[in-house]
Amino acid sequence: MEITIGVQHVARELVLEIDQTSEEIAAAVAKALDGGATLTLTDTRGRRVIVPAGTLGYVEIGGDETRKVGFHNI
Repeated sequence: MEITIGVQHVARELVLEIDQTSEEIAAAVAKALDGGATLTLTDTRGRRVIVPAGTLGYVEIGGDETRKVGFHNI
């Protein structure tokens, strides 16, 4: 699943590919905003991204998508 994180006062967005469900990501964001110091996520390549919770502008969570196998229409 792809998520996009907007950080205050930063022109670029962070775009991550994550194996977690949308509910798990939303829970991590809510926990960070409810008093956690940081939002910490790990992408599919094993890279850890840490964003201070106070600087989060927005988090856009893509829908859970099923991977298609074989040939299909483009």
